[in-house]
Amino acid sequence: MEIKVLGPGCAKCKQTEQVVREAVATAGVEAMVEKVTDVMAIAGYGVFGTPAVVVDGEVKSVGKIPKKEEIIDWLKK
Repeated sequence: MEIKVLGPGCAKCKQTEQVVREAVATAGVEAMVEKVTDVMAIAGYGVFGTPAVVVDGEVKSVGKIPKKEEIIDWLKK
């Protein structure tokens, strides 16, 4: 599983990355978490608000910090 946290490095983006990593650990799944800060790469996902979370190429969240429980649900599907 590949998870990308999209954002330029703002406080909300850092918090989102932390919550994603906690959710992965809690769910006990194997996942590679990558932080993407390049604006063109972020735009390539059709995302124009950050933070955003992409799971296996599918945009799951844009413009907010998702709840840990919400992320765990994404990881189980």
